[in-house]
Amino acid sequence: MMWLASVLSRVCMLCTCVSLVCVRAEGCLMISEVNSDNPKFDTHEFVELFHSSGRSTSLQGYTLVLYNGNGNKAYRVIDLTGHATDERGFFLIGSVELSPRPGVALPPNSIQNGPDAVALYGPGTELIEVGGHVQAEGLVDALVYATRRGAEVEGLASVLTPGSPPFLEDPSLFEEDESIQRCLETDHHWAFRVAPPTPGRANECVPPPPALARIEELRLGGLVTTRHVELSIATEMGAMVLLVFDGQTGVVRKTTEIPGSGQSDRLLSVPVDTSGTGSTSGAVALYEGKVAEVLSQSLMQPVDAFVFAADPQSFNATLLETLTPGRQPYTLTHGWEDGLSLSRCGVADWSRDSGTFMEAVSTPSLANHCPWPKICPHDIVFPDGTPAPTLPPWMGTDFLLNELNSDSPGAAENTEFIEIWHPSGTRASLEGVWLLLINGQTGRPYREISLSGHFTDANGYFLIGSDGLQPKPSIVLPANTVQNGPDAVALYRSKEPPSQQEGVPKLGLLDAMVYRASGNDRDTWMLTEALTPYQLPLLEDPQALPGDESISRCQGSPNTLSAFRVGPPTPMANNVCPHPPSPEGLAINEVGGALGPNHTQESMFVELIGPPQTSLDGLVVMVFEGRTREAIPLQGHIGDDGLFLLNHTSGTDAVVLCYGVGVCDLDSEILDSVIFTDVPLHLKNLPATTGHINPAIRAVADGHISLSRCSCCDHNSPSSWITSSPTPGLPNNCPSPTYSSAIHLCLEPQPHDGQDQAGSNHTNSNFEPVITDCSGEVAVYLEQQCNCGITALYLQGVNVSCVSGLMYLQGSIPALSEHQRALITHTTSSTHSCLRKGSLALPVGIVLGMVFLMLMGVALFIFLYRRKRPLDYSSMELSEHVEL
Repeated sequence: MMWLASVLSRVCMLCTCVSLVCVRAEGCLMISEVNSDNPKFDTHEFVELFHSSGRSTSLQGYTLVLYNGNGNKAYRVIDLTGHATDERGFFLIGSVELSPRPGVALPPNSIQNGPDAVALYGPGTELIEVGGHVQAEGLVDALVYATRRGAEVEGLASVLTPGSPPFLEDPSLFEEDESIQRCLETDHHWAFRVAPPTPGRANECVPPPPALARIEELRLGGLVTTRHVELSIATEMGAMVLLVFDGQTGVVRKTTEIPGSGQSDRLLSVPVDTSGTGSTSGAVALYEGKVAEVLSQSLMQPVDAFVFAADPQSFNATLLETLTPGRQPYTLTHGWEDGLSLSRCGVADWSRDSGTFMEAVSTPSLANHCPWPKICPHDIVFPDGTPAPTLPPWMGTDFLLNELNSDSPGAAENTEFIEIWHPSGTRASLEGVWLLLINGQTGRPYREISLSGHFTDANGYFLIGSDGLQPKPSIVLPANTVQNGPDAVALYRSKEPPSQQEGVPKLGLLDAMVYRASGNDRDTWMLTEALTPYQLPLLEDPQALPGDESISRCQGSPNTLSAFRVGPPTPMANNVCPHPPSPEGLAINEVGGALGPNHTQESMFVELIGPPQTSLDGLVVMVFEGRTREAIPLQGHIGDDGLFLLNHTSGTDAVVLCYGVGVCDLDSEILDSVIFTDVPLHLKNLPATTGHINPAIRAVADGHISLSRCSCCDHNSPSSWITSSPTPGLPNNCPSPTYSSAIHLCLEPQPHDGQDQAGSNHTNSNFEPVITDCSGEVAVYLEQQCNCGITALYLQGVNVSCVSGLMYLQGSIPALSEHQRALITHTTSSTHSCLRKGSLALPVGIVLGMVFLMLMGVALFIFLYRRKRPLDYSSMELSEHVEL
C-alpha cells in the first residue's frame, strides 16, 4: 500500500506540473505590489507577484532582482525555482513577520527604500549575480521607485522602464502604512497607485472621482427591461442628455433626457436600450444641455462616452474621434445577445475612454465590483518574453514631432498624418503625453489628443493620421482633420489637459511645429511667439516634389524649425534628409575613458579634430557600450585650436562620427570611426570600412588611459592610434623623437598558429620583399617581447626590408616617455631572432671560412717564396746520394 501511495503521489505531482505549465501559457507573471518603506523598523516589507491566470502556477526559472539606484547594481538576487503561486495566483517575498507568511522570507529592512528598482526575469535568462549591472535582457516586469522627490533613478528607468518615469511612494499619504500597487489603467495598460497594503490579496484599485459626470456601468443586449446605463453626476450639473449612436452610420438612434435635480452627488441608473439598431457596434454618449440643443450642434463634444464594436475597424471614424479622441472602441470578443454587463474599473484619470471598462457583475446604484483583470501589462511583457535592448535618449531629449503631412493630394485629404518619435529609437510609453492641433487665427487647440496608454513601436515611432494612410495609424483621424495652415502642431507632457491653460499652451511643451500653406502670408506671430520664438513658420510646398510631400525632421533639436526639411512622406520609417557635403579633415582625435581602470565621468570624453571653425551642424557622434548606444547630435564649430571636446557619462567600446538623422546606421555617411573591442553584435549594421583596433593596455601612463590619434589623416586605420595619458583639449601625447632609441635588428618570420594578431596588418607571412609592408608584423613581435605599447605607428621612422625570408630593421624608435624608451631599448638590445633557428650554423660557417682562407694564404706564400729563390741542382744531386 505504501508503494501504491507513493506511485499515486508521484502521478499527482506530474499531473500538477503539467497543469501548471498549461496555466502559465494562459497568462503572465507580474509584479503586483511593493512595500519598501514601513513605519519604524521596516518589519513588514514585501514584494507581491501575481499570475494573471488567477491560478497556481510554477515559478520555475524566474528570478527576482533588487537593484540599488546608487550605481545601478543588484544588491539582492532571489531564485524562485522550486516555488509556485498560490491557488489564486499570488506569491509573496517579504519580511519574516509579514502576515500572511511569505513564500520567501527575508530579514527585516531587506528591501531598500529607494531610489531603487524591483525586476522580474523569466526562464532562460542567465542568472544575475549580486553586484551585477542592471540589464534588460530576459526582463518580464519591473518597477522603478523612490520614496522622495528629486531622487536620481534615471539610470535604472532608462533600462528597465524606458519612457516611463519612476514611481514615488509617498509615505505621508496614509496615516499607517502604504504600498505601491499595480492597477489596470485602461485597455491593456497598467499603472501603479499608492494605497493601503494588501499582501496576498487583490489590490484596492478605485477609479478617481469624476469631475462632473461619468458613465459608470452599462448593460448591453439581453432583455430590454434589463438594459440600462448607470451614471455618476455631481451636484452642480444641470440638465443632461444621453444619446445612443449606431456605430457604423453614426446616426443617433435613442435620446434620453436627464433633468437636473440639484441634489447631492448621486448614482443614477437610466433605463436605455443600448442595442440601437441591433448592429454589432454602437456608442453611448452623455452631453450637457437639452435634447434640441445637443442635436442642433454638429459633432458636439460629450462629457463622457462609451464606444463598442465587434470589429473596431468597421466603426465610423468620424464618430469615434469625436466621442473618444485618440481611443479605440471596446472590443466585443463574444456574442452579447444574452446580455453583457460592463463596469468602469480602470483607474485612468481621464474620461471618454472605453478601455477603462471590463466585464463585471452588474451592481445598479452600488459601487462597481471589479474583478482582477486576466490580462498582461503590454508595457513590459513582450511576445518572446525578452524586450529589445534599451537605448538611452539623446542628452535627456523627450518625444519629438518627427514628420507632418497636413496637405495630401486630392480633395479627400485622407492620407494626412503626424508622426511622433522617441530619440532612443526603441519602444517607449507615451504616458502623460498630449498632442494638440492649434488654430493659427485663434491660438486655441481645435483638436486635443491624450496619448496615455499608447506606446511607440520598436523603433520609437508613433503614427496619428487619416484612415487612408498606410501603414495604419495607431490613432485614426477623420479625413481632412489636420488644417493646412497657418497653424501649429504641439507636443506636451502634462498631467492635466494643456488646453486648460490660457492662450496658446506653453507649460509642459516638448516640441512644436508652426507651419503655413502655400501662398498664405497671414500673420502667425501669436503661435511663433508662444511656441517657436523668433522663427519663421514652415512651408509644406506642394511644388517641391512630384506627388506628395511632408515636412520631415532632419536634426534632433526640439522647438527648432530649422531642423525640418521638405521631403517625400515616410510614415513609420526613417526620414529622407539631404546630407551636406562632408567637411575635409574632420576626424575623431582622442577617446577618454575607453581603456584601463579608474574610470570617472571626468575621464570619459570624445575629442574631434579638424580645420578651425568647421561647422558641426548635422553631425552625430554615437558612443557604444556593450549592448547600448548613445547618439549625440553636434552643434557649434571646431575651436580655433582645431579641437572640439564632447564629454559623456557612459563607458565606451566604440565611437562613430557620421552625418545622420539622429543615429548612425547604414543610411548615414560615416566620416570616421574606431572600435577597440571585439566587434559586438550591436555594431553589425555599421559599414565594413569602420576601423577596428584592439590596443593593449600597457604601463605607458599612470592612472587614466585614453586612445589617441597620432596620424592625422588616415581615417579608419588601426595604425593611427596608440594608448597614452589623456589630454582633453590639448595636443595628443604621441611618440616623440626626444625619447628615441636606435635600432638595428635582423628578425626571422614568426611561426603562425592560424590566427591573426589583433590589430596587425598581416600581408605576407613569409616577409617576401615584393609588395609587403612588414611594419605591422614587426610591431606585433616587438610588443610581444616588451609589453610596452609599441604599434606600427612607432616604426614610421624605421627602415624595414625583407630579403630571403629575413627582416632587417635600422633606424630609431620614438617613445612617449623615458620609461617606455628604456623598455624598448632593453627589448631591442636583447633580441637576436635571426640566430634562433640553427643558431650554430652561422658561427661554424664563419670559422670554417676563416680557416680555409688562412690555409689558402699559407699555400700562396710558399708558392711565391719558392719562385723567387730557385733550387741548387748540385745540392739536389748530393742530397740524392746521401739518401741512397
